Amino acid sequence: QVQVVESGGGLVQAGGSLRLSCTTSGLSFDDYTMGWFRQAPGKEREGISCTGWRSGITYTADSVKGRFTVSRDNAKNTLYLQMNSLKPDDTAMYYCAASPPWVVGACYRIAADEFRYWGQGTQVTVSA
Repeated sequence: QVQVVESGGGLVQAGGSLRLSCTTSGLSFDDYTMGWFRQAPGKEREGISCTGWRSGITYTADSVKGRFTVSRDNAKNTLYLQMNSLKPDDTAMYYCAASPPWVVGACYRIAADEFRYWGQGTQVTVSA
């Protein structure tokens, strides 16, 4: 019943930009903490950004800080990840996930095991 769907990935040259989108259904989007994760082949899943449901606090991993910005449009049930100054090391499958409000209320950090609903991912490939 709950669906989380990412879009916006693709191939981009280093230094370029992409905006990922994540739409949800079957949950009360306004109440959920939403996060972005990424995983490259052979590597651990990395939490990169998060926005909570009860405050304006966001979390951004050091690896993308200053380049990636998370935002949400509650009226459209949509989460965004604006990615600027992309690097080849940003190449990965990017996942959107939702955390129930009784688990995570504000994003001072991000942990995959706190997110219940996951999308199937969208591939981002950054060429040198």
